[in-house]
Amino acid sequence: MDMLKAFVLGAILTGSIAGVIGSQGASGGPLDVHSMALGDLRVFWSWPIFLAGSGLAWALMLLQK
Repeated sequence: MDMLKAFVLGAILTGSIAGVIGSQGASGGPLDVHSMALGDLRVFWSWPIFLAGSGLAWALMLLQK
């Protein structure tokens, strides 16, 4: 259950950071921010940020137990 919560927090973190970096026209280098089309919307996403953010959130939840 903690991992599912961590995925949600990782997605929020990724959306925030990738949205700021991607809207400026940059890719963030190793962060690999790329644009995706969801219908008429343009959404920025980064798998490295998502994995790192989810891992960090999961570790923090484990420390709180």
